[in-house]
Amino acid sequence: MRKLTLTLLGAVALAFVGALSSCSGGGHKVESTQTSGLTTIACDKTFENILQQEIDVFEYIYPQANVMPYYLDQNSVIDSLIDLKVKMAVMSRPLSDQEVAYLKSQDKLVRQKQIAVDAIALIVNPENPYEITDRKELVEILSGKLNKWGEIVPGGDKLGDVAVVFEHNGASTVQYVRDSIMKGMEFGSNVYAQNTPQEVFERVAHSKNAIGVIGVSWITDDLDRANLSKEELVAKVDEGNTVDQTFSPKIKVLKVRADNQVSAYKPYQYYIADGSYPFYRQIYLVTTGTNGTLSHGFYSFVTGYQGQRIMQLSGVLPKVLDLHRMVQLN
Repeated sequence: MRKLTLTLLGAVALAFVGALSSCSGGGHKVESTQTSGLTTIACDKTFENILQQEIDVFEYIYPQANVMPYYLDQNSVIDSLIDLKVKMAVMSRPLSDQEVAYLKSQDKLVRQKQIAVDAIALIVNPENPYEITDRKELVEILSGKLNKWGEIVPGGDKLGDVAVVFEHNGASTVQYVRDSIMKGMEFGSNVYAQNTPQEVFERVAHSKNAIGVIGVSWITDDLDRANLSKEELVAKVDEGNTVDQTFSPKIKVLKVRADNQVSAYKPYQYYIADGSYPFYRQIYLVTTGTNGTLSHGFYSFVTGYQGQRIMQLSGVLPKVLDLHRMVQLN
């Protein structure tokens, strides 16, 4: 699997913003309030579509606010925050005690909060007859012990070899699967890297022999959000109606059976909430912004009702909202 590193363009942009933020003396310093000015945020690429919706709505409500995102692998996200190149970060783990202590030694106030739970979904082409899997069988597929569809599902002979597709090797999704599902086992030669979650989705949508591992927000089709304007997205956030969670018809979402369980479940928000769906990880928002700054304002927005409502619409499980009241399952 190939590892994606921070692009030269991204590195130059981060350096430019760092210089802009530190201007003083003869330079013009950008004024910042909780709803205006400029701030920066590094985000795990896996959560790009979620964060971009948060930014779109926030900037629509507060036109003088400019939240500049950088979508990187998780290690680069953490490095950017520790090196003080950005003021906020979105990632799949909280900062360690050592990382917090270092930032405090640089006179930074650290706030971090879990904002959602993301399910790791398994997807196949709609013409693939595969329907249900469990951890044991998935490990055998990921390790290459099962590498022919005919060994996995009746009628699978015509599909040929199994091709497992992930994001790039540095993605937090890959890290989760390696640590929590594979338990340190090596991936087989049938595992391939794509650059982005969208490429994983497209590969599965067009390849009958592929099985994709992807965050649930990339497959949710509730609102056809790609066709929504910012105004329409804001209206959806403010509606407060129940959400009929559905998945894109371009792919098939597998049901997953937890260890020692009879029933299998798809990664609907309700089944993430009650623990029936077994593959999930947390999403955290971290900020070093002080009170009264745009960083703190955006942090308050994402962790408040409107920000959590956006999480719900994206398909991940929001940390705050009452899903027993707000989610309906088809």
